[in-house]
Amino acid sequence: MYLPDKFTDKMQQLLGNEYDDYLACFDEPRYYGLRVNTGKISVEKFRQICPFEIIPVPWISNGFYYDGDQTTPSKHPYYAAGLYYLQEPSAMTPADRLPIEPGDRVLDLCAAPGGKATELGAKLGGTGLLAANDISNSRARGLLKNIEVFGIGNVLVLSEEPGKLTDYFPEYFDKILIDAPCSGEGMFRKDRKMIRAWEEHGPGYFRNIQKSIILQAAQMLRPGGQMLYSTCTFDPMENEGIIRHLIHKRPEFEIEEMKGYEGFVNGIPEAVDQSEYGEILNEEALRKTVRIFPHRMKGEGHFLALLQKGNIRKASVEWEREPERECGGFREKKTALPEEFLRFLSDVEKDLEPKRMALFGEKIYYMPEGLPDMRGIRFLRTGLLLGELKKNRFEPSQAFAMSLKKEEYRRVFDFPVQDGRVMRYLKGETLDVSDLADTKEKGWYLVCVDSFPLGWGKLGSGMLKNKYLPGWRLV
Repeated sequence: MYLPDKFTDKMQQLLGNEYDDYLACFDEPRYYGLRVNTGKISVEKFRQICPFEIIPVPWISNGFYYDGDQTTPSKHPYYAAGLYYLQEPSAMTPADRLPIEPGDRVLDLCAAPGGKATELGAKLGGTGLLAANDISNSRARGLLKNIEVFGIGNVLVLSEEPGKLTDYFPEYFDKILIDAPCSGEGMFRKDRKMIRAWEEHGPGYFRNIQKSIILQAAQMLRPGGQMLYSTCTFDPMENEGIIRHLIHKRPEFEIEEMKGYEGFVNGIPEAVDQSEYGEILNEEALRKTVRIFPHRMKGEGHFLALLQKGNIRKASVEWEREPERECGGFREKKTALPEEFLRFLSDVEKDLEPKRMALFGEKIYYMPEGLPDMRGIRFLRTGLLLGELKKNRFEPSQAFAMSLKKEEYRRVFDFPVQDGRVMRYLKGETLDVSDLADTKEKGWYLVCVDSFPLGWGKLGSGMLKNKYLPGWRLV
C-alpha cells in the first residue's frame, strides 16, 4: 500500500505507538453504512421491514452497517421511497452531533451530495428552515434530488459562494454545519484515488479556504447559536488549527463538549503550530474537539468541533428574531391560485397554509416562512414545489409526492413490495390496476410501496399512466 512519505511521517508523529495499528487497518475491508430517515419511519419499524441484514453503528442511533459486497440497497424500492440514505458510518457523525431543535433555522454550508443535509432536515421534522448550499451548481442539483427523495419541504437549496451569503443572512441561523473541503486524508483507506489528489493539493492548499469559510459562517450564526465544523482529514492545520484561528479572530466562540463514544479521540492541540498567533489557546478547550481514526472505530477518518457563539445562558438574554417576512421577499409575485390546482388540493388531507403558497410562472410552491429577500442570489429551490400548470392542467410534482404520508392523500394505490408493479413503476412503465380500481374512475393517484409514497400516476380506463420523474427512474 503506497502512502507518501510526508504523510506517513506526520501520522507517526500524531499516533506514536498506534501508528502500526493504523497501517494495519488498510488491509481490512471498508465499511458500508445506511442511515434511517426518521422523518418517514422509526428505527424500530425500519428494522422490522428491512429486507437485508443490518448491524447498528454503535455511536449513531439511526445508523447501520450492511454488507456492501453482498447487498445493493440502492436498487431496493425502500431506497426510492426515501427510507434511508447510504452513507459511510463516520460521515454520519457531524449531523448527528449538531443539536437540532424544532423551529431552528439550519444551514449546511457545503452540503452536496446531501448526506448531512438530509439528516438535518429529518431532525427538523418539517419545522423551521433547512438551507443547503453548495458552490457547484451540478453538485447542488444532486443535493436537491436527495433532499426531495427524503421528503423535506421546508428547504432552501442554494449554489453560492459562502462569502456572498453573509450579505443575505447576517446572524440569521440558529445552527450551522460546515463539512469543509479538505485534503481527504481520512478517506485514503476507502478511496485510494484520494492519495493522488492529496499529492496535488495537500493540507496547505485547503487551509486558507477553510479559514475563510469558517469566518463567513460565523457572521451568519445568531448569538447563542451553535456551529459544527468537520473534515475528513487528519492534518492539525486543517482541524485544531482552523478552530484556533476562529477563536483568535472571533473570541466570542467557545468549544463545547459533544456526546462521546469509546472510540473517539480527543483533539491534539500540541500538534498545532503554537507560534502563529503569538499566544497559546487553552489546550484543554481544544481537547474537547473529536478525532475519529479508522484503527479505533469501524469507520473512516474524521474531525469534529462543536462551537457556540457567545453564551446566552451566561448573558441571561433572549435572542429576538427579526419579524417574519412573507414568502421570502417574493410577495409581489403572488397571484390568485388556479382553479385546477385548488380542485387537486381537495384530495389533499395535509394542512397547508394558503398564505404560504406562491405562483411563479407556471410553478406553484409552498414557501418557507421568514426568508430574507432572495433576489440577486443563486438558488435552485425555495420551499416545496407543489406542481406546475401545463396547458391549463395542474400536474403535482415528484417532490410533493415524497413529502406526503399515505394518509394525507385520498386516492392511493398501495402496493406490497413483492408486487411486480412496484419495480415496473420505478422503471417508468404504465401499470394495469384494473384489479384495484373501477375502469370508470380517473384522476391523480399517489403510488406507494408498503404505505410509503413513491410518486404519482394518472388513472384512466383501469390503466395508471406513469408520472414517476424520468430522471429518477431505474435503468
